[in-house]
Amino acid sequence: MPEGHTLHRLAREQRKLFGGRPVRASSPQGRFAEGAGVIDGRVLRRTEANGKHLLQHYQGGPVLHVHLGLYGSFTTGSGLPPEPKGALRLRLVGENAWTDLRGATACELIEPHEVRALFARLGPDPLRRDADPLAAFGRISRSRTVIAALLMDQQVVAGIGNVYRAELLYRHRMDPYLPGQALSLPAWLAMWNDLVALMRIGVRVGRIETLRPQDRPRKRGPLAPDEARYVYRRAGLPCRICGTEVRTEELVGRNLFWCPYCQPPGSAGLS
Repeated sequence: MPEGHTLHRLAREQRKLFGGRPVRASSPQGRFAEGAGVIDGRVLRRTEANGKHLLQHYQGGPVLHVHLGLYGSFTTGSGLPPEPKGALRLRLVGENAWTDLRGATACELIEPHEVRALFARLGPDPLRRDADPLAAFGRISRSRTVIAALLMDQQVVAGIGNVYRAELLYRHRMDPYLPGQALSLPAWLAMWNDLVALMRIGVRVGRIETLRPQDRPRKRGPLAPDEARYVYRRAGLPCRICGTEVRTEELVGRNLFWCPYCQPPGSAGLS
C-alpha cells in the first residue's frame, strides 16, 4: 500500500497539472460515472493529502476522495490521453495533461462536513503543517499496545506504512515490542522529527530512502530499494550496522522487520 509521502506527492503533482482550471472527468469503466459527471467541467480549486487519503476540492463544493488501498494507482501523461483500456475508474483531462485512476479502494464524492469527519478520525500527518505530535503521544502514552502496532494505526499517526514503521524503529534503536506507555516524550519527539524529515525526502525524490549518509553503500546517486533501507524486507540478511541476522514476524497483519541486537528487548529509543 502506498505510504503517506506518495499521496502528498500526488496531491502536489495534480495541483500543478490541473489546479485553477476546468477539468474534464469521465469514468470509462462506468463504476464512477455519476461522480465523474458531477465534477466534469468544474475548476479544480486545490488538492491535499492527509495520511493515505487524497482529496481534490472543486469549485461549487464537491470533494473527490481517493484512497488507493493495496492496488490503486494513478497513471499520468501529457498531451492527448490514450484510448481507455481495462478497469479505468476515473480519467481526468486538463489543458496539457491527463491522469487515470485504477484499482482504488475508495473513489467517491464527499461533502465538506464528511471531510472534517474523516480528518477527525485520523492521527496527525507528519507532512501536514497542522500536525500536532503531542496528539499522537497522548494516544501512545496511554496504551499498552506495542509501539510497532501503534505506528501502523492511522488514528495514532496518519501516513505511516510498513516501510517507515520498520525503518523508524531501527533508526531509533527501539524495541518494536515496547509498550506505548513506556515511551518517553523526548524519545517520541526525536522519532517524530526524524519521521517528518524522512517523509519529506520521500515526497521530494519519490521513494523511501532511510539510510544515514555515513551508512550509504556509495556517496552519490540513487539507491535501489534493497540498498536504501536498514531492515525492511531484509529478513535473514546481516544487519548493515552490527551484522546480526535481521528478524521478521507478523504483527497487525503485516511483516515486521528488526535487528534483535540493535533493538534489544526493552530498548526505549534514542532521545
